[in-house]
Amino acid sequence: MTRLSKSFFFTLREAPAEAVAASHQLLLRAGYIRSLAGTAGLYAYGPLMQRVLQKVSKIVREEMNATGAQEALFAQLQPSEIWKESGRWTVYTQDGTMFTLKDGQGENAREYGLGPTHEEAVCDYVRSNLKSYKQMPFHLYQLQTKFRNEKRPRFGLMRGREFIMKDGYSFHATPESLNETYQDMYQAYTNMFTRCGLNFRPVEADSGAIGGSGSHEFMALCEIGEDTILYCDEAKYAANVEKALSIPPEPEAIAAGEYAVKPTPGIRTVEEQAKVLGVPISRIVKNIIYVALFAEEAKNYPVLVSIRGDRQVNETKLKNHLDCLDLRMATESELDGWLGLRPGFVGPNAKIPKVRYLADKTVATLTNFSTGCNQNDVQCVSANWGNNDLQLPETIDLDTAQAGDHCHLAPEAQLHSAKGVELGHIFKLGAKYSKPMGVMFAPESGELQPALMGCYGVGVSRLPAALVEQSHDKDGIIWPAAIAPYQVVLVPTTTDANEAAEKLYNELLSIGIEVILDDRDERAGVKFKDADLIGIPLRVTLGRDLAAGLVEVKVRKNGSVVKLPLAEVVVYLSNWLSAELGIAVA
Repeated sequence: MTRLSKSFFFTLREAPAEAVAASHQLLLRAGYIRSLAGTAGLYAYGPLMQRVLQKVSKIVREEMNATGAQEALFAQLQPSEIWKESGRWTVYTQDGTMFTLKDGQGENAREYGLGPTHEEAVCDYVRSNLKSYKQMPFHLYQLQTKFRNEKRPRFGLMRGREFIMKDGYSFHATPESLNETYQDMYQAYTNMFTRCGLNFRPVEADSGAIGGSGSHEFMALCEIGEDTILYCDEAKYAANVEKALSIPPEPEAIAAGEYAVKPTPGIRTVEEQAKVLGVPISRIVKNIIYVALFAEEAKNYPVLVSIRGDRQVNETKLKNHLDCLDLRMATESELDGWLGLRPGFVGPNAKIPKVRYLADKTVATLTNFSTGCNQNDVQCVSANWGNNDLQLPETIDLDTAQAGDHCHLAPEAQLHSAKGVELGHIFKLGAKYSKPMGVMFAPESGELQPALMGCYGVGVSRLPAALVEQSHDKDGIIWPAAIAPYQVVLVPTTTDANEAAEKLYNELLSIGIEVILDDRDERAGVKFKDADLIGIPLRVTLGRDLAAGLVEVKVRKNGSVVKLPLAEVVVYLSNWLSAELGIAVA
């Protein structure tokens, strides 16, 4: 039962200055969240937010359970040993993603990490009890707080250091079984986000630090999103920009000429090079030197990447191809030490110790191009592969797809872009974790082999923020009925209306409708503003019209208002909610 006069309820007229995203501003102003001691990325969830999170969690659980997945709960504090087994302790501690601590001091102190994800913990749980292929497939999931040391926590619940996540892990004896569960999860996630009222799009995605052979992200479309999605409706194709494929535009035509070396003093960019030489940027081959970083420093080596001048290297694709821990651009001092060159003058055949040469597919068929000559202040023009000591390196896709490129699945169509917030991510892990951690099983015949795994995550506490980004107006939040903290708010505006409001409040409660009674000693305008700000789907106002036996019902999402006889309002509210929720109410 919720009477606002008996509740810890407050709203703010203005949001704190540091809140930039609409969802951050509105959730703060409406009292749903509060930062902990003003610390970015750490939030308390107030009573209203807790109800929203419980409803989201209920939907998530229902869809997971419908697939046969089993809910469990694993330790948040994880010993470093299991992360060292998988090889990720170095990855997550070197870049500072994991919060780490020790249980004492000195050489006998044991190291721990606060779980940013739970592949290792689940593998440790399963490996001692998995014996036979007959035990699989099975799927374990949990809803739990996760910890990640985000370097730039921002946008409130969009990117925090502590957050609620649903993560699930499936185990399989065959690739076919893994694919079946993966498709089940694809549908379950589609169901979850549809039921929560989100505008979303599933996209092909890079697996990142989690790894594996394939993955999809489920993205909420909104301008505040930090991810760029490229899509082609004609081919029903969509991918995160880190993963997307495309057909770049053809390079501009250029007349064939004689190979020559021409002066380009002081240039640093391809734009400057094109202007000085009078050549199209798309006929320039630019050469970028990276350093591939591995867990063991002795394995680090330089990588020279050649790509068309009007395109950008997709560093995620490059990192995945090299299978390295991380990448960085070579410094100017390194270039000077290796080659005695300044940036802008490196050629595709630059001689650097231990270097690996790679070229993007955009340069494979390029002719009559301009490129560096490994000499400061000059460029080669009318160059061609196979001539003048220019050998085409190993060629792979290293290009960053762009809006306006042609779709690789429907070449007559172009790619379009949108911004999105990641809601969920599903992965085919294969044996990435089970093999090093010894999660083995006996097949029907043959030797022991590692189980195949899938991994499936949902940002439970991020989801409401994404919904608010998509569903708000100048007056506040507009919750869909499925995850709104309450379905109806009753607002008596006169003393004479209090008795009728109390009676209606108890009647709605008795038939299972979730209702707030705003019985505070406040002006009607204050109550109306608060009701709009917190976003309750239906507002029932009981005021002067009660003398004629009427009440006013306002629908938050479209502002429509209807006046009804008091005796009919319960049926009206029940029918409206039944239509919105797709299930019978009362």
